[in-house]
Amino acid sequence: MYYLGIDIGSSSIKVSLVEIDSGKCIGLVKQPEKEMSIFAAQKGWAEQNPEDWWFHICNGIEKIKRSHDVSEINIKGIGIAYQMHGLVIVDQQGNLLRKSIIWCDSRAVDIGNKAYKAIGESYCDSHLLNSPANFTASKLGWIKENEPDIYNKIYKIMLPGDYIAFRLTGAINSTVSGLSEGVFWDFKQDEISKVLLKHYDIDEHLIPDLVESLGEQALVSKKAAQESGLLEGTPILYRAGDQPNNALSLNVFQPGEVAVTGGTSGVVYAISSNPSVKETYRINNFAHVNYKKETIKNIGKLLCINGTGIQYRWLLENLEVDSYDEMNTLAKEVMVGSDGLCILPFGNGAERMLYNKNIGTRIVNLDLNRHKKGHICRAALEGIAFSFVYGMEIMKADGVEIKCIRAGNDNLFQTDVFSNIVATMLRQEIELYNTTGAIGAARACTIPKNGYDAFRAYLEHDRIKSFIPTEDKTAYQIAYKHWKKELELILNTYKNDNTRR
Repeated sequence: MYYLGIDIGSSSIKVSLVEIDSGKCIGLVKQPEKEMSIFAAQKGWAEQNPEDWWFHICNGIEKIKRSHDVSEINIKGIGIAYQMHGLVIVDQQGNLLRKSIIWCDSRAVDIGNKAYKAIGESYCDSHLLNSPANFTASKLGWIKENEPDIYNKIYKIMLPGDYIAFRLTGAINSTVSGLSEGVFWDFKQDEISKVLLKHYDIDEHLIPDLVESLGEQALVSKKAAQESGLLEGTPILYRAGDQPNNALSLNVFQPGEVAVTGGTSGVVYAISSNPSVKETYRINNFAHVNYKKETIKNIGKLLCINGTGIQYRWLLENLEVDSYDEMNTLAKEVMVGSDGLCILPFGNGAERMLYNKNIGTRIVNLDLNRHKKGHICRAALEGIAFSFVYGMEIMKADGVEIKCIRAGNDNLFQTDVFSNIVATMLRQEIELYNTTGAIGAARACTIPKNGYDAFRAYLEHDRIKSFIPTEDKTAYQIAYKHWKKELELILNTYKNDNTRR
């Protein structure tokens, strides 16, 4: 018997199968082979057709069943993870009214910033725990302002995962975690924010009914069974956005537990039960997957760093090296501090944790007589690691207590030099696990019936290793102090330039 996991990314769809008894992943497929299309009619826009998601999900389910000779009769539950902050709108017949405005679309930034001021910054901070910024509510506000004919036909709005659940079951619903990522949730009143809806003049009837993130949400319909190859009546047992789901995949549920990712961009996702926030401009706060009204108030605090893995990949492509392994070996041959060479890895657009400044990548103190490839590799890893440490300092100032850090095995955290720097600077062991979002979504299906202990037992077999802090961190502290000084010089330059203007 198996659980099925679906992970709806913006580049691909992943489908996994795990054994119910053991939690072992028996299969993982990705669709399509090439990345899915993102439509950009104007600069800063990003849209996808939700029909494409559904098409690739159905293909992925068919492929994984065939590859592993699994009958739909033996699939007993479905878990869904999805790209966060997107907006899908349908009419009363359930037909799409337009393409989805996805997470990386920036057209609603000004609308969200105006809402932050109009509603009141202190109100947003204490009730929404976020600025409306460029999230789903602001994207809906953009449609109301710019596409009124389409807006007037809306029956319900959905997040990407809600739409796939709708295609699977015919039921339109969402979760508290999902609505909070769209900045629709009032944490103080524990309800959909009437103040936000009033500001945007949005009818509350457009918001889906609520179901629990973990629990039976709806059953696969006859129509969806025919299209997807699943059995009619199979329950959806779990749904969450990609970052809360990544945390769940790593068994991050309780205050003090932190999930980290170092892919193209970097993410720190920490659990807190403290509803008081100070850094809503630099940190986002969402209801975690185990948030329950009036009882469990666990909040996922998310900090994103754009310029992480993309920096290291750029070096791989431009430094005349054959592999990441070669780069890591070269980096290990250089002492901590890279002999004074310093890299600020912020070359992937505006950095939210730097107050949306776009300072680019900076290579500082390069000595053409002394510094070689190894110094560049080491300085890059140090710079990326120090950006995580810098972000963690912001999170600690916002009330986060770090008790454990966990990471998956498909990113920078599998690199010894990198993880040892982070572990040493934070004085915290980093646990590395071999799991993914699609696998975590499938495994989450066990929680409603069998509880969190059953889920934790699944993960025990996936632990790979830990990175233990180096006892003497003096050299790391000196290097970090130097790196931070260079960062502050650049930030002050930007500040002074803006003052002159």
